[in-house]
Amino acid sequence: QVQPVESGGGLVQPGGSLRLSCTVSDTIFRLYAMGWYRQAPGLQRELVAVVSSGGSTNYEDSVKSRFTISRDNAKNTLYLQINSLQAEDTAVYYCNSNPTRYSWGTGTLVTVSS
Repeated sequence: QVQPVESGGGLVQPGGSLRLSCTVSDTIFRLYAMGWYRQAPGLQRELVAVVSSGGSTNYEDSVKSRFTISRDNAKNTLYLQINSLQAEDTAVYYCNSNPTRYSWGTGTLVTVSS
C-alpha cells in the first residue's frame, strides 16, 4: 500500500506562513487528482484543496485566497502554501488522491498560536 509522506508543519503565529510538502512513491502519481485534507481536534477530516492531474485547482471556501496547492509530477510531490494563518487552521494536514486511493500517512501538524 502506498503511503504518502507529509512534512513542513510546525508552530506559527497568526498571520504567518508555511509550506507543506507531500511525497508519494507511486509511478502514476501524475495521473491522479491530489488533495490536501486536514483534521482539527475533535472534528472529522475535511478536504481543503484539490489539484487535478492537469493542474486545475479548487479550494474550500474558508481557505480560498490564503492556500495555494501545487504539484511537481517529476518529483512525485504535492505542495500546500498557506498564508495568513489563523487559529482555525490548526490541524493535522494530510495528502491523498481525490478520491482517496492511498493509505493515510501520519500527516504533519500545523499549530497556529501566539
